[in-house]
Amino acid sequence: MPKLILVRHGQSQWNLENRFTGWWDVDLTAQGVAEATAAGELLKAKGVLPTYAFTSLQTRAIKTLHLALEAAGRLWIPETKDWRLNERHYGGLTGLDKAETAAKHGDEQVKIWRRSFDIPPPVLEAGSTFDLASDLRYAGIAIPNTESLKLTIERVLPYWESTILPVLAGGETVIIAAHGNSLRALVKHLSAFPTRTSPTSRFPPASRSSMTSTAAR
Repeated sequence: MPKLILVRHGQSQWNLENRFTGWWDVDLTAQGVAEATAAGELLKAKGVLPTYAFTSLQTRAIKTLHLALEAAGRLWIPETKDWRLNERHYGGLTGLDKAETAAKHGDEQVKIWRRSFDIPPPVLEAGSTFDLASDLRYAGIAIPNTESLKLTIERVLPYWESTILPVLAGGETVIIAAHGNSLRALVKHLSAFPTRTSPTSRFPPASRSSMTSTAAR
Protein backbone atom coordinates (compact mmCIF):
# COMPACT_ATOMS: atom_id res chain seq x y z
CA MET A 1 0.00 0.00 0.00
CA PRO A 2 1.35 3.48 -0.80
CA LYS A 3 2.39 5.60 2.17
CA LEU A 4 2.88 9.33 2.55
CA ILE A 5 5.27 10.89 5.07
CA LEU A 6 5.13 14.65 5.64
CA VAL A 7 8.09 16.22 7.44
CA ARG A 8 8.47 19.89 8.26
CA HIS A 9 12.05 21.20 8.20
CA GLY A 10 13.99 21.42 11.45
CA GLN A 11 14.45 24.67 13.33
CA SER A 12 16.04 27.35 11.13
CA GLN A 13 18.06 30.34 12.26
CA TRP A 14 15.11 32.64 11.64
CA ASN A 15 12.76 30.30 13.52
CA LEU A 16 15.12 30.77 16.44
CA GLU A 17 15.15 34.55 15.94
CA ASN A 18 11.33 34.63 15.54
CA ARG A 19 11.48 36.28 12.11
CA PHE A 20 9.19 35.85 9.08
CA THR A 21 11.14 33.67 6.62
CA GLY A 22 8.99 32.68 3.64
CA TRP A 23 11.06 32.21 0.48
CA TRP A 24 14.27 33.63 1.96
CA ASP A 25 16.92 30.91 2.23
CA VAL A 26 17.93 30.32 5.84
CA ASP A 27 19.96 27.40 7.17
CA LEU A 28 19.19 24.99 10.01
CA THR A 29 20.41 25.61 13.54
CA ALA A 30 22.22 22.88 15.49
CA GLN A 31 18.86 22.09 17.06
CA GLY A 32 17.31 21.84 13.60
CA VAL A 33 19.98 19.36 12.54
CA ALA A 34 19.25 17.25 15.62
CA GLU A 35 15.50 17.39 14.96
CA ALA A 36 15.91 16.26 11.36
CA THR A 37 18.17 13.39 12.39
CA ALA A 38 15.69 12.34 15.08
CA ALA A 39 12.88 12.28 12.50
CA GLY A 40 14.89 9.86 10.36
CA GLU A 41 15.75 7.69 13.35
CA LEU A 42 12.05 7.49 14.20
CA LEU A 43 11.18 6.40 10.65
CA LYS A 44 13.82 3.67 10.86
CA ALA A 45 12.63 2.53 14.29
CA LYS A 46 9.02 2.34 13.04
CA GLY A 47 10.03 0.52 9.86
CA VAL A 48 8.50 3.23 7.67
CA LEU A 49 11.22 3.53 5.03
CA PRO A 50 10.80 6.01 2.17
CA THR A 51 11.36 4.89 -1.42
CA TYR A 52 10.97 8.30 -3.11
CA ALA A 53 11.53 11.84 -1.86
CA PHE A 54 10.28 15.33 -2.70
CA THR A 55 11.41 18.64 -1.26
CA SER A 56 11.51 22.36 -2.01
CA LEU A 57 14.36 24.49 -3.33
CA GLN A 58 15.10 25.87 0.12
CA THR A 59 18.17 24.82 2.09
CA ARG A 60 16.39 24.17 5.38
CA ALA A 61 14.04 21.64 3.79
CA ILE A 62 16.72 20.01 1.62
CA LYS A 63 19.06 19.52 4.58
CA THR A 64 16.21 18.21 6.72
CA LEU A 65 15.41 15.64 4.04
CA HIS A 66 19.01 14.54 3.65
CA LEU A 67 19.63 14.29 7.39
CA ALA A 68 16.43 12.29 7.92
CA LEU A 69 17.16 9.97 5.02
CA GLU A 70 20.73 9.41 6.20
CA ALA A 71 19.51 8.51 9.69
CA ALA A 72 16.98 6.13 8.17
CA GLY A 73 19.59 4.55 5.89
CA ARG A 74 17.75 5.80 2.77
CA LEU A 75 19.98 8.59 1.46
CA TRP A 76 20.21 6.78 -1.88
CA ILE A 77 16.53 6.95 -2.88
CA PRO A 78 15.38 9.10 -5.84
CA GLU A 79 14.74 12.74 -4.95
CA THR A 80 12.99 15.62 -6.70
CA LYS A 81 13.25 19.29 -5.74
CA ASP A 82 10.65 21.83 -6.85
CA TRP A 83 9.87 25.46 -6.01
CA ARG A 84 6.18 24.67 -5.73
CA LEU A 85 6.89 23.01 -2.38
CA ASN A 86 8.53 26.20 -1.07
CA GLU A 87 7.21 27.94 2.01
CA ARG A 88 4.46 30.51 1.59
CA HIS A 89 5.91 33.86 0.48
CA TYR A 90 5.50 36.36 3.32
CA GLY A 91 5.93 39.39 1.08
CA GLY A 92 6.85 42.60 2.84
CA LEU A 93 6.94 40.81 6.21
CA THR A 94 10.02 38.81 5.14
CA GLY A 95 12.86 39.28 7.60
CA LEU A 96 10.78 41.15 10.18
CA ASP A 97 10.71 40.18 13.84
CA LYS A 98 7.26 38.71 14.57
CA ALA A 99 6.89 40.29 18.00
CA GLU A 100 7.93 43.73 16.72
CA THR A 101 5.54 43.38 13.79
CA ALA A 102 2.68 42.55 16.17
CA ALA A 103 3.57 45.54 18.35
CA LYS A 104 3.50 47.83 15.31
CA HIS A 105 0.42 46.52 13.49
CA GLY A 106 -1.47 44.78 16.30
CA ASP A 107 -1.83 41.08 17.14
CA GLU A 108 -5.11 40.75 15.26
CA GLN A 109 -3.71 42.13 11.98
CA VAL A 110 -0.67 39.88 12.16
CA LYS A 111 -2.94 36.92 12.91
CA ILE A 112 -4.97 37.75 9.79
CA TRP A 113 -1.82 37.91 7.65
CA ARG A 114 -0.53 34.63 9.05
CA ARG A 115 -3.66 32.50 9.45
CA SER A 116 -6.41 33.79 7.15
CA PHE A 117 -7.20 31.79 4.03
CA ASP A 118 -7.11 34.44 1.31
CA ILE A 119 -5.64 37.66 2.75
CA PRO A 120 -1.93 37.96 1.88
CA PRO A 121 0.63 40.10 3.71
CA PRO A 122 1.81 43.38 2.11
CA VAL A 123 3.79 42.84 -1.09
CA LEU A 124 7.59 42.69 -1.15
CA GLU A 125 8.88 45.66 -3.12
CA ALA A 126 11.07 44.93 -6.16
CA GLY A 127 14.75 45.62 -5.48
CA SER A 128 14.34 45.40 -1.71
CA THR A 129 16.75 43.46 0.51
CA PHE A 130 14.86 40.18 0.22
CA ASP A 131 14.00 40.36 -3.49
CA LEU A 132 14.92 37.00 -5.09
CA ALA A 133 14.94 38.17 -8.72
CA SER A 134 18.68 37.45 -9.05
CA ASP A 135 18.59 34.04 -7.33
CA LEU A 136 19.60 31.50 -10.00
CA ARG A 137 17.48 28.71 -8.54
CA TYR A 138 14.38 30.69 -9.58
CA ALA A 139 15.50 31.55 -13.10
CA GLY A 140 12.47 31.48 -15.41
CA ILE A 141 10.00 31.33 -12.50
CA ALA A 142 7.43 34.05 -11.87
CA ILE A 143 8.45 34.68 -8.26
CA PRO A 144 5.48 35.87 -6.16
CA ASN A 145 5.77 39.09 -4.17
CA THR A 146 3.39 37.81 -1.46
CA GLU A 147 1.08 34.82 -0.90
CA SER A 148 -1.97 33.89 1.13
CA LEU A 149 -2.63 30.26 2.01
CA LYS A 150 -5.05 30.22 -0.93
CA LEU A 151 -2.30 31.25 -3.35
CA THR A 152 0.06 28.70 -1.80
CA ILE A 153 -2.52 25.98 -2.34
CA GLU A 154 -2.91 27.06 -5.96
CA ARG A 155 0.73 26.20 -6.68
CA VAL A 156 1.11 23.18 -4.36
CA LEU A 157 -1.95 21.19 -5.44
CA PRO A 158 -1.30 21.10 -9.21
CA TYR A 159 2.20 19.79 -8.43
CA TRP A 160 0.72 17.22 -6.05
CA GLU A 161 -1.74 16.05 -8.69
CA SER A 162 0.65 15.99 -11.65
CA THR A 163 3.87 14.75 -10.05
CA ILE A 164 3.61 13.38 -6.51
CA LEU A 165 0.28 11.54 -6.68
CA PRO A 166 1.32 9.35 -9.65
CA VAL A 167 4.39 8.22 -7.68
CA LEU A 168 2.19 7.33 -4.71
CA ALA A 169 -0.26 5.55 -6.99
CA GLY A 170 2.64 3.39 -8.14
CA GLY A 171 2.90 1.97 -4.62
CA GLU A 172 5.85 4.01 -3.37
CA THR A 173 6.44 5.23 0.18
CA VAL A 174 6.85 8.95 -0.44
CA ILE A 175 8.48 11.42 1.93
CA ILE A 176 7.88 15.15 1.45
CA ALA A 177 10.22 17.42 3.42
CA ALA A 178 8.82 20.91 3.15
CA HIS A 179 7.47 23.84 5.16
CA GLY A 180 4.66 24.69 7.54
CA ASN A 181 2.39 26.31 4.98
CA SER A 182 3.09 24.14 1.94
CA LEU A 183 2.35 21.13 4.16
CA ARG A 184 -0.79 22.84 5.49
CA ALA A 185 -1.92 23.16 1.88
CA LEU A 186 -1.57 19.41 1.41
CA VAL A 187 -3.25 18.61 4.72
CA LYS A 188 -6.17 20.88 3.82
CA HIS A 189 -6.60 19.00 0.55
CA LEU A 190 -6.16 15.48 1.94
CA SER A 191 -8.39 16.17 4.94
CA ALA A 192 -11.12 17.74 2.76
CA PHE A 193 -11.38 21.01 4.69
CA PRO A 194 -14.09 23.36 3.37
CA THR A 195 -12.79 25.60 0.59
CA ARG A 196 -12.33 28.81 2.58
CA THR A 197 -11.29 27.15 5.84
CA SER A 198 -7.68 27.47 6.92
CA PRO A 199 -6.54 24.41 8.89
CA THR A 200 -5.25 25.35 12.34
CA SER A 201 -2.79 22.43 12.52
CA ARG A 202 0.79 23.48 13.12
CA PHE A 203 3.85 21.42 12.25
CA PRO A 204 6.58 21.57 14.92
CA PRO A 205 10.13 21.58 13.45
CA ALA A 206 11.04 18.25 11.82
CA SER A 207 7.72 16.78 12.88
CA ARG A 208 6.47 13.65 11.16
CA SER A 209 2.84 13.90 10.19
CA SER A 210 0.26 11.37 11.36
CA MET A 211 -0.52 10.87 7.67
CA THR A 212 2.45 8.50 7.46
CA SER A 213 0.32 5.51 6.60
CA THR A 214 -2.27 7.32 4.52
CA ALA A 215 -2.88 5.75 1.11
CA ALA A 216 -2.73 7.92 -1.97
CA ARG A 217 -5.83 10.00 -2.59
